[in-house]
Amino acid sequence: SRCSSLVSLYFFFIPTASTNPKAALKSKIVAEFRPQSLIDELLLYKRSEDQIELKEKQLSTMRVDVCSTETLKCLKGK
Repeated sequence: SRCSSLVSLYFFFIPTASTNPKAALKSKIVAEFRPQSLIDELLLYKRSEDQIELKEKQLSTMRVDVCSTETLKCLKGK
């Protein structure tokens, strides 16, 4: 019938993951997504940001002679 041929034509032109590289890549990304690893990475990033903020606060409260190489060497070690 005409209706079934239209349906088969419609489905014939729908790109599938095997014929569409973008769809295949998206499917692979979704299949391999591991939320725990993302959470771990975000926690590491947050800790790093917190450390930077803490060190900036510590440095801002210190009176440092930036022209002194000895002082800079001591700060670099911290």
